[in-house]
Amino acid sequence: MTFSPTTPALLVDLARAAERDGIAKTVVGAVIADGDGKVLLLRRPAGDYLGGLWELPSGGVDGGEDLAEALRREVAEETGLMVSTIGDYLGYFDYRSGSGRATRQFNFTVAATGEAIKLTEHDAYRWADSAQHHRTSTAVRAVLDAWRAGTAR
Repeated sequence: MTFSPTTPALLVDLARAAERDGIAKTVVGAVIADGDGKVLLLRRPAGDYLGGLWELPSGGVDGGEDLAEALRREVAEETGLMVSTIGDYLGYFDYRSGSGRATRQFNFTVAATGEAIKLTEHDAYRWADSAQHHRTSTAVRAVLDAWRAGTAR
């Protein structure tokens, strides 16, 4: 996984690389940590695609939207929190969506503000320490490992 500062040029390069690689859908994911180093994870509803899986706040990039705009919108939609800062780029992972489309999720650290978590698409949330990361996919665990390694430097 990559751990590098997020710049406008990087965001453009990432989107272009996904297009070159034949990726049909792009998604952004947010690593939001609290003051104790716990990360916000959201649980997919049981009846949903990959139901019961814990994941990062994440979602699709809409047409005409850049990655930073999508990240701010998705965090607000899924958690009620407002992104105050987009930090480092933590790398990406590819997967097949529920509809079978080639999908790439770009992951970033973000600082967010807000009074309380307000879920709209998930049925639970938790501030998870590293011992609880096993509840996520192996791809999300790799992102969280990169984040932890980067915060230790």
